[in-house]
Amino acid sequence: MPTKPNETSGEPNLSTADESSEAPDPRLNAYNADVADSALQGRVEARRFAVPVPHRLVEGVSEMMRAEPDPAAAAVSELLPGQRFDIVDDNDGWAFGYSAHDHYVGYVRSEFLRSDAPTRTHRIIAPLALCFQRPDIKSGVTMTLPLGAEIAAEQFDENFLRHRNGTFVHRRHVGAIEAYAPDHMEIAEFFLGTPYKWGGRSRSGIDCSGLVQVALSACGIFVPRDSDLQAAEIGEEIDPAELRRGDLVFFPGHVGFMEDETRLLHANAHWMTTLIEPLDDVVRRLSQTSPNPVAATRRITP
Repeated sequence: MPTKPNETSGEPNLSTADESSEAPDPRLNAYNADVADSALQGRVEARRFAVPVPHRLVEGVSEMMRAEPDPAAAAVSELLPGQRFDIVDDNDGWAFGYSAHDHYVGYVRSEFLRSDAPTRTHRIIAPLALCFQRPDIKSGVTMTLPLGAEIAAEQFDENFLRHRNGTFVHRRHVGAIEAYAPDHMEIAEFFLGTPYKWGGRSRSGIDCSGLVQVALSACGIFVPRDSDLQAAEIGEEIDPAELRRGDLVFFPGHVGFMEDETRLLHANAHWMTTLIEPLDDVVRRLSQTSPNPVAATRRITP
């Protein structure tokens, strides 16, 4: 079932690997031949074990986590400004660890992480928030922040909050850190027209499971990063004949939201964008490579 935040840390209580004899899923458990999360001691082999150290991404940057410590390595998942990343190892300018909101493992450039970041007070609730030089919408824009970015700010006047870096964000673009949206489909629709980008989780580019994760997390529902993990955890299985707005349809390596009873909203590599199209068209297209393309149909439950 979907996961709510931990009441003490503010981070979600997402499970990682099961406690069986099988090797822990490397997507959700930080380990390699050299170093491993100390929580995995006795379950994996590594030359050394380390206690993860909490850090946060600096507030003006979105950073793509990588599969290897190399900017040309495969994208893993986008870490949004202000989000927490727990470091297991830091070497040659690259931090190895996991994003705290979903425990997803990867490498992030160390220069963009801080261990002394102030407590986050607000979350961006608009598709894109502008940071102004002054509390005036006619003033210059110094940077933009994506939906879900976490910031430390204080009320300046009836229209603006002052960001800790001295810029100003309009109150309509932010919400309290613990406040959540009521409708995940309204959030998903924010991303219509967004380019498809492997690993992306923002308006600059997003992938299928990233869209599901971001839309649900904006509503306080924390789910895994990948579509296969989402299919195993989110909501309850339903009859495909009963699909309605907000339900999820899973395919091999893909997922989308039902916009209504017949149309699917999804970020996809076929069209390289986020759009709404008839579910039957998607099924017909995927049937060319998979005889049974619909792997699961699920409904989000309280």
